[in-house]
This record gives sequence, C-alpha cells and structure tokens, in this order.
Amino acid sequence: MIDIHCHILPSVDDGAQSLSDSLNMARKAVEQGINKIVASPHHLTSSYNNPKYSIINKVKDLNKALRDEKIELEILPGQEVRIYGEMLEGYEAGEILPVNHTPYLLVEFPSNHVPRYTEKLFYDLQMNGLIPVIVHPERNQEIMEHPELLYTLVKKGALTQITATSVCGDFGKKIKNFSLQLIEANLTHFIASDAHNITNRTFKLREATGIIERKYGNELVYYFDENAAQLTEGLSVYREDPKRVKKKKLFNLI
Repeated sequence: MIDIHCHILPSVDDGAQSLSDSLNMARKAVEQGINKIVASPHHLTSSYNNPKYSIINKVKDLNKALRDEKIELEILPGQEVRIYGEMLEGYEAGEILPVNHTPYLLVEFPSNHVPRYTEKLFYDLQMNGLIPVIVHPERNQEIMEHPELLYTLVKKGALTQITATSVCGDFGKKIKNFSLQLIEANLTHFIASDAHNITNRTFKLREATGIIERKYGNELVYYFDENAAQLTEGLSVYREDPKRVKKKKLFNLI
C-alpha cells in the first residue's frame, strides 16, 4: 500500500518533531501494510518554509535512517502546497516539488473557502504539464456547502485526495458522510493518511479501506490502490466520469 500524503519528515512542520517521531510513524505505517510513503511537508506558511531542495535532502536522510533501523518502508519526496497565485512561478523557480518528481502536485485550499482564481490557476498549471491534486476537499467549508465547485474543478482535469481519518469519522459524522458522497460521485481519486503523528492524527488507511470495501466492494479499494501507484510513477491515473453531489442529500447531514 502507498500513502501519498504524510507529514513524516522530522522537524520541518507540524508533523514529526524528531527523528524518533519519524521512526515511530514509520513503524506504525508498516503495521498498516504501507510500504511507501510520500513525504509531503507544508511548502510555505507563516511558520514553515520547505523548498524543494531541502525536502529532497531530508528524504534521503530519512531513508538512510529507515535502512539502519531495518524498517521496510521507502520515503518518496513530495510537498503539500497551500494554493497561492504565483504557484507556477514558484515551480519554475525550483521551489515547488511535485510528488516524486512526477507531474502530480498536492494542492491545499484554505479550510473555509476556495480562492476565486483557482480555476484559472489550475488551467495554467495543466497547460504547463502539472496536474493539481486537491488534498482533503472533504474538510473545506465552501466545498461542503457548494460541492459544485469541486465538480467543476474535477471535470476540468483536477484530481482529489480524501483523508482516511475522514472516512473513519474522526472529524465527525458530517465530514465522514460527505467523504462517502465524494466517493460515490467519482469526485475523489486517492485515499491517504495525512498522518502527523501516532496519537491524534495517525494512520488509518487499513480502517478506511475496510469501510470502503464493506460499503462499495473490493474493486473500489483496488482502484484507489492502483491510482496511488500510478501517481508515484508519474503514470495516468484512473478516472470515472464525475457526478454532481445533490445538495438535498448534503443538507440532510447538517
């Protein structure tokens, strides 16, 4: 199993705070059946600054530590980029790191809205060979209230990744139900942990996979697993035609 979104690099953001934390997270990941993790530290916030070159070096260091500890897990380089208007310029300047040097770029929205320039920015990214992957859209307030926004972005080529703990209900019943609606509407393409530690924001991929298998069958589990593998190799991922989330169903959850 491959986890495409995880804050496992030590001492770079609000994830692992030390190498010991990273190793403990790695052991927990292996217990979950994970054999590859995309390290995706926050690119640039008011508190953190993790440019491409520094992430690549830290990934090499962590992989060496994992080998020394005989932990059978491979870390791949990546980055979680909070959306901003000059993302393409940041990529061209060598600051932004797509997943494992592929065209796929993890993009985070603010928690409460989708910037008005998003559609134009995504178009520009795609015209320059990049494919935006929207992370945890199920936790975005504006998308929950207006899922048509996500439908439009996916219809125009964006991909999305929902969080395992959302599927498991850790963020509440409303977010869990909305996550399942996104799955049913073909509006998400990946499940990932977004793990930050082994306590309150840990790996729950096995649990989420179990929920999805029981509700939708093993074929959908295979779909998400294959897409994670395709993404990390830079290959085309599988997409089903997106559908609109019916607002009536969403309002019933409030």
